[in-house]
Amino acid sequence: MFRSTFIYLSKADWARRLVTRWSVAWRVASRFIAGEKLNDAIRVIQSLNKKGINATLDHLGEHTTSAEIARRATIDILEALDCIHTSGVSSNVSIKLTQIGIAVDEKLCAENLVQILQRAKEINNFIRLDIEDSPWVDKTLNLYREMRDVHGFHNLGVAIQAYLYRSEADIQHLGEEGTRVRLCKGAYKEPPEIAYPQKANVDASYDRLARILMECSLAIGSPIISDDGITPPIPSLATHDDRRVKAAVDYSLKIGLPKKALEFQMLHGIRRELQESLAAQGYPVRVYVPYGTEWYPYFTRRLAERPANLWFFISNFFRR
Repeated sequence: MFRSTFIYLSKADWARRLVTRWSVAWRVASRFIAGEKLNDAIRVIQSLNKKGINATLDHLGEHTTSAEIARRATIDILEALDCIHTSGVSSNVSIKLTQIGIAVDEKLCAENLVQILQRAKEINNFIRLDIEDSPWVDKTLNLYREMRDVHGFHNLGVAIQAYLYRSEADIQHLGEEGTRVRLCKGAYKEPPEIAYPQKANVDASYDRLARILMECSLAIGSPIISDDGITPPIPSLATHDDRRVKAAVDYSLKIGLPKKALEFQMLHGIRRELQESLAAQGYPVRVYVPYGTEWYPYFTRRLAERPANLWFFISNFFRR
């Protein structure tokens, strides 16, 4: 009930209008969001890089409702790529297909994605296609394969959510294809017919899928992170859970997967001590750095994920 309520609120326009008027909301959201401007995010990434931590930059926005907004989002992403290049930071870019128009016009979305991938290719960068709620999973994977197999782009990867029943088959196929996959637990509300409703089952699925990814990587020569920290290895495990991290590290050691062939990803503002600890041990660590004015849905999903985040919000609210 707790999680489903906040997932509902993340999509409710009335709640967005109410919460974004509270100054305390931005004060708390800024724990998880680098800022509203691109330069704010670059400064955060520079700070991370000094600690030996890479980044993936996300210009916040999703579920655009017009071709014009989708094109504007595409321009913003191109500007982010250029800024990464000129600033010299170690960061790639994550995007949501609903942000660049897949719900408006799939052909338009494909055209926008080609522009983004071409620019990224020109500056030797990498694009991660974020995964969204279940209606968009097949469309995302289909477009990924179209970009790779038809247009010849190989500077991209996808994300997969461990709480979906279908994800084991998806991970197996993607891993065998050499796809660079970010594995996350899942941040949307899905019905029990298609997703594990219990946390213990999601955790077990996560560990199982992480093992499959590591085995697939090992089978094709264990590709490691690029020297500049921009192109990730095949398994990128997005988790803040100590037990998931330990399970992955233990299994990687058991099968002989090199440290540089296993990346851990975490969100900006969460588990900084774990980020730095893993980096100190020699594992690639990448922090998801979101920025922009469309921060409300992202912020609300962070509240849904952990009761501690909600308490942080409430305690700040009463200190206004």
